[in-house]
Amino acid sequence: MNHSGEQGHHPPLETQSALAEAARHHTVLDVSGQRIARVYAAALLNAAEKQGKAEEVLDEFDSLVNDHFPPEPQLEAFLSSGAIGRRQKEPLIRSAFQGRASDVFLNFLLVLNDHDRLGMLRAILAEARELRNQRVGRLRIQVQSAVPLPDDQRERLVQQLREKFQKEPILETRVDPELLGGLVVQVGDWVYDGSVRTQLENIRKEISERSSHEIQSRRNRFSSANGD
Repeated sequence: MNHSGEQGHHPPLETQSALAEAARHHTVLDVSGQRIARVYAAALLNAAEKQGKAEEVLDEFDSLVNDHFPPEPQLEAFLSSGAIGRRQKEPLIRSAFQGRASDVFLNFLLVLNDHDRLGMLRAILAEARELRNQRVGRLRIQVQSAVPLPDDQRERLVQQLREKFQKEPILETRVDPELLGGLVVQVGDWVYDGSVRTQLENIRKEISERSSHEIQSRRNRFSSANGD
């Protein structure tokens, strides 16, 4: 798919058709932003998967949001600005991305621009990653540890999680020195907390509860001995 200036600002009919459902939700962003982001994400993935470029397109999308936006905040501000019209943005989008990004991703940006949805890029990326993981049987798992996980421990953890959930784990690791040791693993609402901090807190509670029980038992014995 080639996009020369002769085509104007309209993406190919195939892409427009794939994203038509997203356009129908144009007026309800504040009410159901996540649902709209999911619709655009699904349309992007469908178009990319049809060409066998899902991972490539997602990498391009991720690079734009996480590699280019942070050092160039003016780029994100320009794309998401409601004060700048879509007719002004369209030629600059072409200039910036044509020849540097896949046709699928360029078309996607043009369609978002047509419907004033460029401000949703971060939300759409998150939904696209999650949807792609679901489609290929991957599971995003958050892991906190007191120190960075050694490779052998990481591999053992991946294997255990793979066996438990019957999906391919995608670990998102974070170091939290306050854990002291051990791991906290979270998958959706499921949480395994094997941190030293939690173990110490559990022991403290057990000691406190046992002490309270002993004190109450002594009071009961004292009351019985005095005939109360």
